[in-house]
Formats: sequence, C-alpha cells, structure tokens
Amino acid sequence: MDFLTWIIVGLVAGVLASFVMGGTGYGIIGDIIIGIVGAFVGGWLFAQLGVSSPWGGLPGTIFVAFIGAVVLLFVLRLIRGGTARRA
Repeated sequence: MDFLTWIIVGLVAGVLASFVMGGTGYGIIGDIIIGIVGAFVGGWLFAQLGVSSPWGGLPGTIFVAFIGAVVLLFVLRLIRGGTARRA
C-alpha cells in the first residue's frame, strides 16, 4: 500500500471506530493515527485468532483496521478510566 492509501484507511477506520465507541473523535490527525495503529492491532488480532477478513482488497483492509481501532479505543478508555465529564 502506498502512503495515501494508509491515510485513507486510517481516516475511515478511525472515524468509524470513534462513532461506534460513542465519542466525537480525536480530530482528523488523531483519527488517522487511531486508524493506522488499529490496522496493526487488527492484523495482529486476526492472525492470532486464525481468521481472515470476509472481504478482499481495500474494503477488507478497512474492516480489519476498523476492528483493531475499536479494540484500541476500548483499551485506551479502560486505561484512562472512562470519559465521564463533569458539569
């Protein structure tokens, strides 16, 4: 994958994961970083579980990155102790 594809996959996966996890996102750069790191996490998870993406090509890559980004955001929120806001 070239650099632009990494950016697009990271952005799509990061934004989708932020919406699914109930947040407003981390800005465009933060969402791209979450998505790219999520791609590595998702790739590792899928390899450990011995499964593959149900789709091939770019949609499959985005799916794996999305799953990894959701797991990454979940772990980050566990470490941070939640996102409770005070009035």
